[in-house]
Amino acid sequence: MALTNNHKMALLIMLKELLQKTDEDHTLNAAELIRILEKYGYNADRRTIYSNVEILSDFGIDVQKKADAPGYFIASREFELPELKLLVDAVQASKFITEKKSEELIGKLMKLTNEQKASELNRSVYIRNRMKSGNEKVYYNVDDLHNAMNVDRQIAFQYGEWNTAKRLVAKRGGKIYRVSPWSLTWNDENYYLIAYDEIDSRIKHFRVDKMIRIELKEERRSGREQFRDFDLAAFAKKTFGMYGGADADVTLRCEKQLAGVLIDRFGKDIMIVPDGKNHIRTHMPVSVSPQFFGWVTGLGNGIEIVSPEHVRQEYREFLQDVLKVYSGAGK
Repeated sequence: MALTNNHKMALLIMLKELLQKTDEDHTLNAAELIRILEKYGYNADRRTIYSNVEILSDFGIDVQKKADAPGYFIASREFELPELKLLVDAVQASKFITEKKSEELIGKLMKLTNEQKASELNRSVYIRNRMKSGNEKVYYNVDDLHNAMNVDRQIAFQYGEWNTAKRLVAKRGGKIYRVSPWSLTWNDENYYLIAYDEIDSRIKHFRVDKMIRIELKEERRSGREQFRDFDLAAFAKKTFGMYGGADADVTLRCEKQLAGVLIDRFGKDIMIVPDGKNHIRTHMPVSVSPQFFGWVTGLGNGIEIVSPEHVRQEYREFLQDVLKVYSGAGK
């Protein structure tokens, strides 16, 4: 193969090889870099290598040379390995991202480090045992929703549910929902749209992976006043499993050892006061729903809804309905 003297291409190839193959424990010396460039068809000598290293350093690429051994390596990158591991784990754990899209994203993340460290990120085997969305379009739904918010427009869509054939089909006979999108939030490993429904005059939320055929409308968003002081963190804390319900200020009485459970669920800013030797009390706004009652039930007799009385009564009825299922001898 005839070698050429295209120094610009040689510089780019050298940068690519250093990014892909080097770190503190893996270096490429001048002789190795010359052989690599020759393999690509570019003529080089040691002066070429030294000059290219100087150009890359002047440009801001952190090319270093070990004092105890010949060879160059990229000392710092945009993302460190622990940061990339965190991103990979987030992609793997995300139920709203399909298995196929998860593998594609992880492949792209692997390109942000060198080959040796990329192998540590290749944990796609774990994806197959995790529940993932079956809606491939969810990845693009997120982009459509961000676009609608950026251009201040309303959207229309159908809302789906899974049938017994494991297919996502439109609910309510294909009803078209029309809302003003204002925020996206991650809750319980799912992505949700927080939007304003002008017809019902209230804030609603929708699971992004269940939204079908999102369409951008000409009308500007409504609900600006409602969202002016909207606290997304407070909304997420009071809404269990993102299931809506009537809001109520609820007082809970718990055993002391459940303090950590309360903090994990409602955050460190909740007020916890002693109630006798072995119990504590807390008070917070909650969207009263079957999911909230299910959370309380999961803590057994270690927790009690103290007030308001109407929520206590709703909880009694919830438990009675559950017991009815098990009251017979079986079917």
